[in-house]
Amino acid sequence: MRTNPQPTPAPLDAATPAWQGRATARALMGEDPALRTAYRLCRRTTRTHDPAIHAIIQLMPAVLRPACWALWATASVLDDLADQPDVEPAQRAARVEAWTKALKHDLAVGTSTDPIRYALVDAARRWRLDLSSLEGAMARTRDDAHGLRFADWAALRAWSNEEIVPWVEQVRQMFEQAGAPMTLRLDRHADYEDFVAGAQLTDLLTDLSTDLDQGRLLVPLEALEPFPGAEADLAQRRWSPAVAALIAELTAQARRRVTRPAMTRGMHPGVATVLDTAAELMRLQLDAIDAAGPALLKRPPRPSVAARARVLVPARLRSILAWSLTSLTVPDPRPSVVDVNGPGLADDGTGLRPPPPHREGARPPRIAADRMPSHVAIIMDGNGRWAEQRGLPRREGHRVGTAAAHEMVFGALEIGLRHLTLYAFSNENWKRDTEEVTAIFDGVRRELDEGPLRDLDVRQRWSGRPDRLPEELVHAIRREEHRTRNRTGLTLTICLDYGGREEITRTAAALAQAARAGEIDPHLIGPDDFARHLPHPDMPDVDLLWRTGNEQRTSNFLPWHAAYAELYFTPDYWPDTDRRDLWQAITEYGRRQRRHGAAPAPLLPPNTTGRLPDAQPDARH
Repeated sequence: MRTNPQPTPAPLDAATPAWQGRATARALMGEDPALRTAYRLCRRTTRTHDPAIHAIIQLMPAVLRPACWALWATASVLDDLADQPDVEPAQRAARVEAWTKALKHDLAVGTSTDPIRYALVDAARRWRLDLSSLEGAMARTRDDAHGLRFADWAALRAWSNEEIVPWVEQVRQMFEQAGAPMTLRLDRHADYEDFVAGAQLTDLLTDLSTDLDQGRLLVPLEALEPFPGAEADLAQRRWSPAVAALIAELTAQARRRVTRPAMTRGMHPGVATVLDTAAELMRLQLDAIDAAGPALLKRPPRPSVAARARVLVPARLRSILAWSLTSLTVPDPRPSVVDVNGPGLADDGTGLRPPPPHREGARPPRIAADRMPSHVAIIMDGNGRWAEQRGLPRREGHRVGTAAAHEMVFGALEIGLRHLTLYAFSNENWKRDTEEVTAIFDGVRRELDEGPLRDLDVRQRWSGRPDRLPEELVHAIRREEHRTRNRTGLTLTICLDYGGREEITRTAAALAQAARAGEIDPHLIGPDDFARHLPHPDMPDVDLLWRTGNEQRTSNFLPWHAAYAELYFTPDYWPDTDRRDLWQAITEYGRRQRRHGAAPAPLLPPNTTGRLPDAQPDARH
């Protein structure tokens, strides 16, 4: 349980001049001399290991820089441990593993004797970062100590998503907390993917000589195939026509991918400056690769100081102006009391906290066990209409609706519900405006990254199609599924890009495939066989299906599971509901008779009110 609540961060004055922003950054490094020294070491490590990254961090708001130095210094240390020359791969992997375990311990106790870990612990606590998403990246770094080889571009992209993207996601979270969100639009998702792939390819070409020194070649086999002899020539450090043609092709491909002018349109000007400058620096790096020729196989090429200055000087001026006109949020001072369950690496399922109490002190009614539903499914309808009634953008309705979803989870935990399924986005909702769709998905991702459900006894699952969702959202969903898989309280299933008919169609296709493979006799297929091929075979039938928003239809929601569900419709829009409405719905469910085709039970005596003897009056109505 958290031992100290997080106070509300204080805003940084929108008119703060650049020098005062630097003073704020210095203040964030703390009064502790050891902590200030740790952050300065992180800055030097970042500048030495990757000057381009250091230059990009200097374009960020001053309040973000110390934490960014700590993140990149951590990644650099782990890379160095995994790539140590003259050390056996098993020993390199063991050193990465030991460093990672030490970080987990340091995060738990709130301090460290290692300066870089000390800075990262402080940054994680100030910005309330959940570093569990980095666990996979650190594990990949450990495994990389045994050597890397990619069969195709897809394998390289998957490695990049696991090894590199999680570190960038931490920075994205800090931008959001600071009040300058790095909003990614769904209609430009392909641009973001291409940009990340281009950045990875630029790094691969830059580090080609270093990788060859260590006996590894990270260029995918798929890229080598059109250039016969190039792989052998690279192994021998021969600048042959095949190698020259390969490098020219890869450099051109990287240049196309990092040149995405539409990618930053509509973003905050400070964020856009950071990303646009990163793209310009990568193009400079690709120019240096083109100009290096045979020297590329001997040492990493670097752009000239003058060329970098032509990009960075105007970018620095643009960034100073952009951030001086932006009201930013400064993180609170580092907690003085150790929070043993604060942000960390892997959550092992211990130290979970109870849900927060209702703001008015409402408590759940007492429901007899035989009248308690096992599974409640909710169609959260009316977010957009709620906002329109108030003259607000529809996305505001979804934002406020998120708080109502929190309330339902809190109320479900308090009353002892085992399964709660929420309909967040149907496969027909793609017809909506792109801005609204983007807002919905951004809200889901923020919830997964930093929402208040992270420390509750909630197992999170997701149902729907993964192929049309943003890749980073799918990664975040799967990360939370893995992280919470052993929790035993409430199972929360979020239906995202979900359609009931589509689910049944895909399940039928899986059954047909099983029958074709001889795994099942098609003449003996029954309901249990069908249920075993559903996306979540262990999901129980829905006992109560509740829809808000004054609509009375089920809208293609869980048709298989809800075949015998009790239906419950209410007029309030979703943002106007809270946990008391869930308790009211469950109380109403307890009053109903569920026969499933059997004869009705005897009627109650005339003097019976119909209220369950062990149910308290409704806490709200």
